[in-house]
Amino acid sequence: MPIPAQVRLVAAFPRPVDVAVAAARSCYSPQLVPPAKVPGEHLAEEEARQAALARRDKLAQSLYLAGHHTTFQHAHFLFAIEGVSRQFVWSFLHAHPFANSEQVSQRYVPVAEDAVYEPPTLPENAKAEYQSTVAHLHAAYRQLVEALSPIAEAELLARFPTWKRHPERLARQTQRKAQEVARAVLPLATLTSLYHTISCLTLFRYRRLCAQADVPEETRAVVEAMVAEALRWDPTLEKLFQEPIALEETPEYRCFLEFHSASPQPAAFREEFDRQLGGLSSRLMSWGQRNQEAVAAAVRAVLGVTEAQLPTTEAIRLVLDPSRNTLLGEELNLTTLSKLSRALHHAHYTFAKKLSHAADSQDQRHRMTPAARPLLWAVVDEEPDVVVPKLVQHAGGKALSLFEDAVSRAWEGAQKLLRAGASREHALYLLPNALAIRFVESADLLNLHHKHRMRLCYNAQEEIWQASWEEAEQIAAVDPEIGRFLLPPCAVRKAAGKTPICPEGDRFCGIPVWRLQRKDYRRLI
Repeated sequence: MPIPAQVRLVAAFPRPVDVAVAAARSCYSPQLVPPAKVPGEHLAEEEARQAALARRDKLAQSLYLAGHHTTFQHAHFLFAIEGVSRQFVWSFLHAHPFANSEQVSQRYVPVAEDAVYEPPTLPENAKAEYQSTVAHLHAAYRQLVEALSPIAEAELLARFPTWKRHPERLARQTQRKAQEVARAVLPLATLTSLYHTISCLTLFRYRRLCAQADVPEETRAVVEAMVAEALRWDPTLEKLFQEPIALEETPEYRCFLEFHSASPQPAAFREEFDRQLGGLSSRLMSWGQRNQEAVAAAVRAVLGVTEAQLPTTEAIRLVLDPSRNTLLGEELNLTTLSKLSRALHHAHYTFAKKLSHAADSQDQRHRMTPAARPLLWAVVDEEPDVVVPKLVQHAGGKALSLFEDAVSRAWEGAQKLLRAGASREHALYLLPNALAIRFVESADLLNLHHKHRMRLCYNAQEEIWQASWEEAEQIAAVDPEIGRFLLPPCAVRKAAGKTPICPEGDRFCGIPVWRLQRKDYRRLI
């Protein structure tokens, strides 16, 4: 019997409805209105108490229905969520910007064989195939860790020759690098656990739109458990939760039926998208034709100077060169609070991207570089479609054979599930982390600069690092005065005069990247 997800409310803001009402009333008061304290429960006070509660509830519902929802953002809930699939987390919890999570990492934590989500409504005649496919993929994961370990160790020793004298550390880091790549064959059904913090408003949104593709069954179950925990904390919230929109009423579902019920062509879409990529994992599709001028104009507006006083090139240097804008070298990301740095909001870039499901799960954590990600029901068919990890390609031989066999087995299992009457949702769980995700992503320069500063670090997962490197190089080609300042944290800190240059401490990648030109960056692991 599948074990349901475990959802616990770890911490919460007291009296969410009272706070929302007080915040609303404060907008029309010369002083802040404190959260109302209703009379006690003595018989003599009961009538006044009920009247006060009725007034509060009436105002709360009025605020909700009128769309004055910022009042419900003050209260937050911290949930501990265990036993959910990574497919669900990617598809729902991390697919929007208004949440914060800390999730167990597959990069650093070995994955147990039984850490797999099994849909409770999976047809009985499909369970054996589901379990068999999962077992095969987990066996491939363990074998791939073993097959990749020698080459991972050799790469680490090339960076850190002295680790030969520290065999325990070498073994630990080798294991991590190998399993980071080997996780590509783990199924999307693999379980994870996370701390997840959202506002009361976001929880309202979760409930309303929890029945949507690609994982409506699991999403509905987890969200209902979150709602139940919130109601135990504050039962007065119950009148504000709306019933979920039916799956069949969502626009994605209607479009899916319109375009894919008669003559689906996911292969044609994939081929067209890949042609546009031209061999890259991230291709610059569009950008502001006067990005550099827009940034410079914004800088001049902040400083109150003319173009004659501050030419475009120098204006860009003031805001993007860490030696001039030293806030860029800070440990905290302070750019949204800096008047000068906010000038970077006015340059924009859009990319067509193709990453593995695992890499995109990291990419989507950059919530301020939003993307239009695919409805997997519409783009996945019977043909295997994956991103092959670079280390697997480099290793070739047994490692590549293990990977290809696991991918074939995953798609075979998914097709057998569908033939046995399982849903598309059920079948997707069997596909591997290597599943190719094609999407379009946009960002303003302020948030893209922060993302590149994090992901151009050699410690970033190789695939998302590669995409960030390609993006920085393409931006430099169209906006050279901007592109030359898209750098990893060590290079930014060096220019800003910060020490130590590498902020990673004993996690230093082993390569003084700050001494390299970006065009010379190369990585295998």
